Amino acid sequence: MRVLVALGGNAMTGPDGSAAPHEQRRAIRRAMSHVADLVAAGHEVAITHGNGPQVGNILVKNELAAHVVPPVPLDWCGAQTQGTIGFTMLDALEASLARRGVERPVAAIVTRTLVDADDPGFTRPTKPIGRYLPREQAEPLIALGQIWEDRGEKGWRRVVASPEPLEVLDAHTLLTLMRAGYVVVAAGGGGIPVVRSDAATVHGVEAVIDKDRTAALLARAIDADALVIATDVPHAVVGWGTPDARPLGRVSADELEGHAAAGHFASGSMGPKVEAALRFVRAGGRRSIITALDRITDAVEHGVGTIVENPTPANDFER
Repeated sequence: MRVLVALGGNAMTGPDGSAAPHEQRRAIRRAMSHVADLVAAGHEVAITHGNGPQVGNILVKNELAAHVVPPVPLDWCGAQTQGTIGFTMLDALEASLARRGVERPVAAIVTRTLVDADDPGFTRPTKPIGRYLPREQAEPLIALGQIWEDRGEKGWRRVVASPEPLEVLDAHTLLTLMRAGYVVVAAGGGGIPVVRSDAATVHGVEAVIDKDRTAALLARAIDADALVIATDVPHAVVGWGTPDARPLGRVSADELEGHAAAGHFASGSMGPKVEAALRFVRAGGRRSIITALDRITDAVEHGVGTIVENPTPANDFER
């Protein structure tokens, strides 16, 4: 089975959200151990991941050093974090595969995601990123062309565009590597946002792309049998935090969409994962699974977790 595993930010930081290098290495080693189990079970695997904490670190460096060196743009931030997280994942995954006696090459690719230059997000940026600053610290960054908003008592915070992803431009490279037997890391942080300059060229833009939306797009582009969205809970839950809380197992797209419309999934946590799961299946994808990172192999092979799928014959997890 060809599987795209989408890792959330919790898979690459410490338990308290720390993005210190040693915490990231420890978390990535743990995550890659679970991915290695999936590879060892005989599946074709690609990996995508978030990068919020890592980009946050670069933004702080931008702010602190703005009076000395020009801040790097957001597309550069995405490229830098793809490189750093990618090579750390490769080291950890190679080691985990070796411990299992599995010989599979691994690779990470710097990945661009096409967006529309006329996307409304560029004229009305709404996506908050980075930390809060007092006005006097935000002003030098505003003078450099960044957009910051007064958020009241907390201070000022930067807002950027979050356009809709249209195409993962380097999906063909990912497919080529997978067909050659590689496990591939790609489209980290939703991909580096680019727009077309003309029919033949693209250039990066100041934006961030929702990583879960890109995961759904990439899973279709590589014809994945399953999009596995790994999180820190074993299922999506309706009625979370109430006496009526109920984990969802196998569910139709219509039912899951109804729960989402009823407000059961928070916009800052489970909501984007549910949306991505639905997008993949609604676009013709075979199966989306939302489950805990340590259960991804059981999810693919035995139907553990929240599963939304197109109609298929029963018990066909062995394809």
